[in-house]
Amino acid sequence: MLILGLALLGSFFVGVFIWAVFQHFLTADIPSTLQQPIKFRFLHCMFLYMLTLAEIIEKLGICSVLRFLKLLQVCVRIKKDDRLTVTDLYFGTIPVRLFQPKAVSSGPRRGIIFFPGGGGFMGSLDLFHNLSSLLALETDSVLLLVGYRKLPDHHYPSIYQDCLNASIHFLKALKSYGVDPSRVVFCGDSIGGGYVACITQALVGRSDLPQIRAQVLVYPVTQVINLQLPSHWQNGNVPFLSQKFMMTCMFKYMVIDFHWWDAILGGAFIPPEVWRKYQKWLSADNIPRRFRKPGYRPLFPSPFNEAAYLENKHLLDIENAPLLRDDETIAQLPAAFVVSCEHDILRDDALLYMKRLEDQGVPVTWYHVEDGFHGSLLFFDKKFFSFPCSLKITNAVISYIKSIY
Repeated sequence: MLILGLALLGSFFVGVFIWAVFQHFLTADIPSTLQQPIKFRFLHCMFLYMLTLAEIIEKLGICSVLRFLKLLQVCVRIKKDDRLTVTDLYFGTIPVRLFQPKAVSSGPRRGIIFFPGGGGFMGSLDLFHNLSSLLALETDSVLLLVGYRKLPDHHYPSIYQDCLNASIHFLKALKSYGVDPSRVVFCGDSIGGGYVACITQALVGRSDLPQIRAQVLVYPVTQVINLQLPSHWQNGNVPFLSQKFMMTCMFKYMVIDFHWWDAILGGAFIPPEVWRKYQKWLSADNIPRRFRKPGYRPLFPSPFNEAAYLENKHLLDIENAPLLRDDETIAQLPAAFVVSCEHDILRDDALLYMKRLEDQGVPVTWYHVEDGFHGSLLFFDKKFFSFPCSLKITNAVISYIKSIY
């Protein structure tokens, strides 16, 4: 019986993997210019394999998809480095991890506050530990990694609140951590990059806190309003952030009924007067022509649906759309380093925000990765499973932060 049970279990897992491979070749769009496509395909098949297992477990009533995927992070291996002092702390109820170089410094060090990505459900302290260690060592900086509250237990606006509160707490105690108040950098990727923009904006004009010196936004989420931008059309089925997966995470975090899927996707929840006001910042017309492929002619927004607006108007909140912040605030923001990836559904979010900053005179350094894809940053130390674009982004971020004196 034991052998039979093991055989059936093994057959089940093999069957699930075959289904994941089938799904990959049926739905995934692998760009022809992407380097190392076989490795990329394999990793995406493994991702779909885990996702399929999660869906089966959810249907069996064991736990939700997001909770299962979140639990997988306990398997992450962190690398200890004797050159760093790493301390787990709590700022109130917010878990944070502090990285401090042990080497003697001639004076206060640069400070980095890092908001991790992860779609609002991943992004654990352990998942971003190795990246944080590298940034702290290579830039000789004190780095604070923020472990904000996530799905499935916490929803909007928990991430914004935790990032803001942790930042204020750290900024008020910089000297005790050996940080130079004139050299503090906000850094983050994906949803974390979006909250870099939000928190930097929220702290503008705070005379009781040190001014932020620079903001580093790696393929950030800067709006969840226009989901028909060219990059959504071109990269909607590119791993590891397909349109379906992105919207599922968004709906879960923002507590949106899936009944409104088409209305949100088509922009039917946007009142005409709101679109007229913000079209100048949200329109695809702001995307450089070379990023708009032939045949791109979306009908956006769809006819207005008042019920969709009343239930989902929080999508228009500044905390979810830093792109919509007023000109006066934008003009006071610190210099920015913006990373975009060609094969990323969020590519145009980065481009729109970059233009928004430049139009108000904010110095922007743009780094576009032609062979980059969403999530590539985290593969920087995965050896065989690393990609050239992963190292490009990591090195570019390090170089930019080191340039801040």
